[in-house]
Amino acid sequence: MSVITSSLKPRPGILEISPYVGGDAGAPGFARPIRLASNESALGPSPKAIAAYQALAGEIHRYPDGGALLLRTALGRLHGVDPSRIVCGAGSDELIALLLRAYVGAGDEVLYSRHGFLMYPIGARAVGATPVAAPERALTADVEALLSRVTEKTRAVFLANPNNPTGTYLREAEVRRLHEALSPSVLLVIDAAYAEFVARDDYDPGLSLVEQAENVVMLRTFSKIYALAALRLGWAYCPPAVADVLNRVRGPFNVNAAAEAAGVAAVEDTGALARARAHNGRWLPWFSERLSALGLELTPSVADFVLARFPEDPGKNSDAAFAFLRSRGILVRKLKAYGLPHHLRISIGAGEEMETVAAALGEFLGRR
Repeated sequence: MSVITSSLKPRPGILEISPYVGGDAGAPGFARPIRLASNESALGPSPKAIAAYQALAGEIHRYPDGGALLLRTALGRLHGVDPSRIVCGAGSDELIALLLRAYVGAGDEVLYSRHGFLMYPIGARAVGATPVAAPERALTADVEALLSRVTEKTRAVFLANPNNPTGTYLREAEVRRLHEALSPSVLLVIDAAYAEFVARDDYDPGLSLVEQAENVVMLRTFSKIYALAALRLGWAYCPPAVADVLNRVRGPFNVNAAAEAAGVAAVEDTGALARARAHNGRWLPWFSERLSALGLELTPSVADFVLARFPEDPGKNSDAAFAFLRSRGILVRKLKAYGLPHHLRISIGAGEEMETVAAALGEFLGRR
């Protein structure tokens, strides 16, 4: 991208950043397109969360609770953990940035899996560090590859588990093996944004490892299964010393009152969570089977999206498929920025939306 020149010079690394670009939200000619580009919730937020948000309308002149005590208490009760070790933020994006600010600096290295979340290399460069991408195996994080790239400069390892945009995951035993091989001076950040969707006996989001180690942090978000993406709300479960550090560097009111109230209501509405899980449990395999039957190569996903590889034929490739779907008001995600130019990521939406997308792709591929 072009650089706007100025006599003011930013810190080294800043101008090497390609700004993060989210999924499309609109399509020309469609007032309400089918939005499947950002892994947003298929069912929308809990009605109780909406009510809690609306109830704060008359209080927006008041500062929020700077410690998000009600939300931390609700999360601690739900997950059976100590609320004092929870730090809340404006989405897990802010918490990624805070961890990097606190523990990484110029000349350091930040390690992540090749097709991991783009905010890891962006955040690393923002603090003057060098992002290091380890190769994956079958689009899945590879413990051996990660460990082979650890150096004396490595200060943090970011592991999205499940991973976005591939939908793959590492078993708990593999995550523990990764951690055991790291120096205690290296921070392991387990980004479990999609943990609530996973229904595998060999998976753990990271809570137990945080309980046992001083150099592990688990990140979670309210943007996915809880459907509060617009409110920017996330949380970290940390060792006590890390929680203390994050509370020193975060903004004093980094979680707004309406977001906290909606978050508490969402956490307490276990019925809405169960419905969202059940919906994904039905439509993820249904949609995966339909796309496989069309001849598309899919990466097995445990999250709320599928990763589909398209042919390299110019008439049937991912760019052509993206344009075809967009012309019909269907928005999906291109992945060239993630090093996956032949793939599209498609979120699991409402049932009728998935039927519409499957039919459109069948038309595009000539296999209806």
